[in-house]
Amino acid sequence: TAEKEQPQEGKVIAVGPGKKLSSGKILEVNVKKGDKVLFRKYGPDEIKVDDKEYLIAKEEDILAIIE
Repeated sequence: TAEKEQPQEGKVIAVGPGKKLSSGKILEVNVKKGDKVLFRKYGPDEIKVDDKEYLIAKEEDILAIIE
């Protein structure tokens, strides 16, 4: 049996301008710096900067904003 993937919790530390559509317009993101979010465990990419590990996630990997 496969284990069910559990969402992970994290804090948004930076946000890009949004997704560029084929029309050239930018679709703004719905999260902002400081938001606590739930995201898919295997969705984001892991990177390491100055001995700190960060996750880079697409907005579609974010399941919810926790208030």
